[in-house]
Amino acid sequence: MSITFYVPRDSGALALGAEKVAKTLENEITARKLDAKIIRNGSRGMYWLEPMVEVETPGGRVAYGPVKASDVAALLDGGLAEGRVHPLWLGLTEHLPFLSKQTRLTFARCGITDPVSLDDYRAHDGLKGLQNTLTLSRAEIVAQVTESGLRGRGGAGFPTGIKWKTVLDTLAPQKYIVCNADEGDSGTFADRMIMEGDPFVLIEGMAIAGIAVEATKGYIYIRSEYPHAIAVMNEAIEVARKAGVLGASVLGSSYVFDIEVRVGAGAYVCGEETALLESLEGRRGIVRAKPPLPAHKGLFGKPTVINNVISLASVPVIMDRGAAFYKDFGMGRSRGTIPLQIAGNVKYAGLFEAAFGLTLGEIVDDIGGGTATGRPVKAVQVGGPLGAYFPRSLFDTPFDYEAFAAKDGLIGHAGLVVFDDSVDMLKQARFAMEFCAVESCGKCTPCRIGSTRGVEVVDRLSANIEPEKQIAVLTDLCNTMKFGSLCALGGFTPYPVMSALNHFPEDFRPAPIAVAAE
Repeated sequence: MSITFYVPRDSGALALGAEKVAKTLENEITARKLDAKIIRNGSRGMYWLEPMVEVETPGGRVAYGPVKASDVAALLDGGLAEGRVHPLWLGLTEHLPFLSKQTRLTFARCGITDPVSLDDYRAHDGLKGLQNTLTLSRAEIVAQVTESGLRGRGGAGFPTGIKWKTVLDTLAPQKYIVCNADEGDSGTFADRMIMEGDPFVLIEGMAIAGIAVEATKGYIYIRSEYPHAIAVMNEAIEVARKAGVLGASVLGSSYVFDIEVRVGAGAYVCGEETALLESLEGRRGIVRAKPPLPAHKGLFGKPTVINNVISLASVPVIMDRGAAFYKDFGMGRSRGTIPLQIAGNVKYAGLFEAAFGLTLGEIVDDIGGGTATGRPVKAVQVGGPLGAYFPRSLFDTPFDYEAFAAKDGLIGHAGLVVFDDSVDMLKQARFAMEFCAVESCGKCTPCRIGSTRGVEVVDRLSANIEPEKQIAVLTDLCNTMKFGSLCALGGFTPYPVMSALNHFPEDFRPAPIAVAAE
């Protein structure tokens, strides 16, 4: 019987040596004349175990990891092909605690299928959502997405159905779907994992969106730092086009929809939807004033749906299993599941998909396992470089848009970066201001000038120059940036700065200088 091995082609696994493992395994298969094949799957999201090698057995897939190229021969000698116990043996993959505790809806196939095999995608319930879509009217599709409670997973949390309805109701000869894959937040990798591990779910979600709002063309805007995601998406789009999933007749229907990949130059501000549109149109990525909204006048002046990767990748689940099924997960106005990206100084770094509602403490302590150093957790930054720092006293906060907003925080793209008690929060506040200064598009004064002045104020604080006066200036500066900036880059930079100042004031007031006794 033929043996099937799985070695991830995901960037995270490649960075840890997966390519060498795959080549060594291939050489060993040839040398031993084994009847075996290697499938280059996406990562399961347990990065502390990567590269993780799996083998198909009658009882299910068995995992081993982390595997080095030098381990491969000994693994095969020890019964890797049969899934036997070995020092690197992890057991049945689906039974690993980190995976078994998840609610994988959007990431149901990630790490399981061959990313560029449409047959494999179909065999794991792929395209069911799109097929159901073809039986509904446009208004019914939009109503289903609205009823599901899906909100933008890119950070803003805006109801997806409302955005779609606005574009549907706007009359125009041409409309567009734009996927924002400019994943630039520190500690985030969910978009990349989908594009590299299950690209067809994004293609399917975009096709559904296009049919729903009368758009015939879609663009995926991917940051240049994601070469593997760019390559996989382009390959998957070509496969989908040849199979009739995209093109002049979507799955044999009268609907037309096609997709192209566009590569951004790496500007953080192009994660903001209007700056992204400017870049897509061939200009420098600077923020546009609103109105008009992109839903009315977006790409090339036409009505445009702009959604994040995870938002669009969640749509096929809704259209396959129904709005009520999806809405049953979560809490309050935060419905469905969210891919938590746990990073930083943490024991179990990876992607954990769960329904909204887990507390921050459960995520950091129970799922993440606390710090990798073993020292106490001092702070967790949630929502990327513009997210607030949460101290342990706020670890009872449930992961919910409104709950975080009530504590002066934001969920953003659901990235969590953990810090132990050795971190200096004054330096973190400086980093936030410096980051904004470097990444500002320069269009508005509060962001362009405010961030530069912010760095100077924090530096005076570090030098112990009139600390109380500097704190007052910093607070006022943050208030100006929050309410005066044109977009979220300048408007959200105060979140990390003020949360660091409010929750860790001791780091902003230098210790008194000891005077030696005479």
